[in-house]
Amino acid sequence: MISTRSLPYISIDSAQKFLNMDSRVTGIEVKSDNIYQVKEIGREIRKKLGFPFWTKDWIEMNRNLFSALKLEKIAMFILLVLIVLVAAFNIISTLIMVVMEKHKDIAILKSMGASSMGILKIFIIEGGVIGLVGTALGTIVGLAMAFNLDKIVAFLENLFGFKILSPDVYYIEKFPSQVNPLDIALIVATAILISLLATLYPSWRASKLDPAEALRYE
Repeated sequence: MISTRSLPYISIDSAQKFLNMDSRVTGIEVKSDNIYQVKEIGREIRKKLGFPFWTKDWIEMNRNLFSALKLEKIAMFILLVLIVLVAAFNIISTLIMVVMEKHKDIAILKSMGASSMGILKIFIIEGGVIGLVGTALGTIVGLAMAFNLDKIVAFLENLFGFKILSPDVYYIEKFPSQVNPLDIALIVATAILISLLATLYPSWRASKLDPAEALRYE
């Protein structure tokens, strides 16, 4: 939402008199019910009016802002991937500790006829469950925060006593929040994929455990 505190309003007659423009105008504002069709509307206006008339939509007027938001979106995705990678290392370390603690049980299973592939699947499933549960919980919390962002921001502003987005500094005074299913699907798929990849090395180590070596000192 654009703040109106920095926008002056004046009648056309007063503006023309102040700028010594007589009865001329330099532009006409056109409003559309669909803000995402401004490009098509602009082309139609230029086609009907011809040269030297031209149009400038809200996207062009805020090009720098949208470029910054696009860069921030890419940076946030990279940051999320790094956070997931840290969580993946935790999965790796957890599974390695499980393999070290359960080496006797793994050896007994293999001595009873369990195949290396079966042991591999067990630990991949265990790591996958950890990744799926963590991803599901993170998705639920993230969506809950996205749908209630205004309330969360208002609570933080009241709690700490300051304005997060001051209309005197920023173009907007509220946090816009729009949930994009494609972005959510991409993030969830990336998190699950990294979680599954993190299980491969510990699972491989467990599958290659030698029963005789593991039970030698037991």
